[in-house]
Amino acid sequence: MKIFYDFDHVGTIRNAVVTTGSFDGVHIGHKVILQRLKKLAAEIGGETVLITFHPHPRKVLYPETAGKGLYLINSQREKINLLQKAGLDNLIIVTFTLAFSQITSIDFVRNILLNKLHARKIVIGFNHHFGHNREGDYQALRDLGIANDFEVEEIPEQDIHNESVSSTKIRKAILDGNIQKANAYLDHQYIVMGAANKSSPILEEIGFPCYSVRVEEDCKLVPPNGVYAVTVIGEDSFSRAMCFIRKNEISPLETLVEVHLLESYGTIEGEIVTLLFHKRIREERILTTTEDLKKQLTIDRNQVDELIF
Repeated sequence: MKIFYDFDHVGTIRNAVVTTGSFDGVHIGHKVILQRLKKLAAEIGGETVLITFHPHPRKVLYPETAGKGLYLINSQREKINLLQKAGLDNLIIVTFTLAFSQITSIDFVRNILLNKLHARKIVIGFNHHFGHNREGDYQALRDLGIANDFEVEEIPEQDIHNESVSSTKIRKAILDGNIQKANAYLDHQYIVMGAANKSSPILEEIGFPCYSVRVEEDCKLVPPNGVYAVTVIGEDSFSRAMCFIRKNEISPLETLVEVHLLESYGTIEGEIVTLLFHKRIREERILTTTEDLKKQLTIDRNQVDELIF
């Protein structure tokens, strides 16, 4: 997958089949769009293109309201990783600014999609809007397509278990600690990627050596405090693990994500690792003695060890 951070350095894309959007979570609905992009591109010997935005438009347009408390399912690193696995050919990450938000839908289509990308086909999701004041929609694109000789396709709304799939519902499931429901919506495990470092000497002393995994972006959505069953993927290792999420006692605004590996493959210290979340084992509990802590963690580890993942 080729990654670009502006339109001026994109170069030639063969028969571009384009979609736009935040694609936070790269969930099952997004994958339907990507699969359709790939099919259309294959039919015309073309390449797939996603135009996405960083930071999230709501963070820029509504910093004190809708964007203020917005947490995202994926960091930029995570989204790139997931889109690459989905088989996307070209990713264009646009720096979203107030100036960019002023571009009209017609100018966006003509100056960017046509003049710079030479789009042959444009695919949009259900009820997708774009351009200044969200004025552009499927009908506007169709009209422009007829006038400018490109095709437009709208993907119908996708359902799972009779519920509409949306990033908002996935965020709620994660915040509720319902990892299994979030994973069903995502069609993959919820992930956290970050640098691993040695952590918690107290836990190591009682037989539970841990690594801390640094959450890379402040707006990254992290599940509520508690214990989780996860898989840890390092550069050359793969291990089931028990994950602890808790507030940092030294820096209360910071969330600590720590993992205790059930299998040992050397060290992952200093590596960028991926945590795949499978299930929440329990909520956080206040344990006052070292003996109580050791006893509870032993129970937790046995629970995680009994799971098939």
